Amino acid sequence: MITREDDVRIRPATAADAPTVGLIWRDGWRDGHLGHVPEELVAIRTPESFDLRAAQRVADTTVAEVGNEVAGFVMVVADEVEQVYVAADRRGTGVAGTLLAEGLRQVGANGHDRAWLAVVSGNTRARRFYEREGWTDEGAFDYPARSSGGPIPVPCHRYTRAA
Repeated sequence: MITREDDVRIRPATAADAPTVGLIWRDGWRDGHLGHVPEELVAIRTPESFDLRAAQRVADTTVAEVGNEVAGFVMVVADEVEQVYVAADRRGTGVAGTLLAEGLRQVGANGHDRAWLAVVSGNTRARRFYEREGWTDEGAFDYPARSSGGPIPVPCHRYTRAA
């Protein structure tokens, strides 16, 4: 049974969190992106790529802990809430909303009055979540996903909200 989490602790990520962040990121990315992004991107999003990127991104990662376990994370860069992922067994418990609120707080602390994020067009579960959380869909655009061969355009929707 999934219950609502009232005891979610938010803290900056440490290097020791990177393996768990990489696993949550990989599993969540596959759930929301497979079948909705170019195969070229799927081919380079290997388990190792998530582990490597999680280790490289510790400085801009904040984790949510429930008990003593990392339950999810958010990555913020300037005014973009770039990544928000929750472990599959913690979805629907309030962890995502807590992380999203922290992302908005960080965008404001970075000196921006509006936050934005990109959601893969076909990820209807995530799109409904952001809309319930008060984010506005500003329309479709191609998000330039980074790769060693240059950006890969990914069909997304841009969502915004006051920080």
